[in-house]
Amino acid sequence: MITHATFKFLKELKANNNREWFNANKPRFEEVKDEFESFIATLIPRIAAFDPAIAQLEPKKCIFRIYRDTRFSKEKTPYKTNLGAHLVAFAQKPHDRAGYYVHLEPGNVFLAGGAYMPPAPWLRAIRQSIDREGKALTKILHSAGFKKYFGEMEGEKLKTRPNDYPEEHPYIELLRYKSFLAVHPVSDKDATSENFAEHCARVFKALKPFDDFLNKSLE
Repeated sequence: MITHATFKFLKELKANNNREWFNANKPRFEEVKDEFESFIATLIPRIAAFDPAIAQLEPKKCIFRIYRDTRFSKEKTPYKTNLGAHLVAFAQKPHDRAGYYVHLEPGNVFLAGGAYMPPAPWLRAIRQSIDREGKALTKILHSAGFKKYFGEMEGEKLKTRPNDYPEEHPYIELLRYKSFLAVHPVSDKDATSENFAEHCARVFKALKPFDDFLNKSLE
């Protein structure tokens, strides 16, 4: 279970994003990290109930480091002010395949999945799948479960059409996407409830057909 202590720490970290404060509060961070890892450990078997490929994941390896890579960024604060975990099978890198993402940040908690800025080969493969099976993706996006938890697919889009596809293509609007995302916002209050893991599992079960469509393009 995620406690209010996690949100309190993240709020204070945002206000004191420097090494001196972080080092002084390192024991608190370790408790927060352990709590989040325990939560992910309880979530994995719940997801594995409908996606068995997830069952063997190690919670620790699903969680993103809190340390920011500032080498190529104008933003030089050393720490992320959120906790994130991506539960995905068969991926070599975090964004290689669609999976199940948990994002904890005060005032910005969400569950998500899909393909975020997929590498060019995967983006090309997704568009080829839409070209061949756009009806299947449309059916997923209009399903009751997807509409209930995610509303509509999100993601940055091209202003024009992608190369190799005519403007009159029946699925041209789907083909314009550069990211294919499903995002479900959660309140801070709900994220600290005893039922949060069960809620995550319900949301991710509704997400699975969408992820499956995107991952199938890699086969």
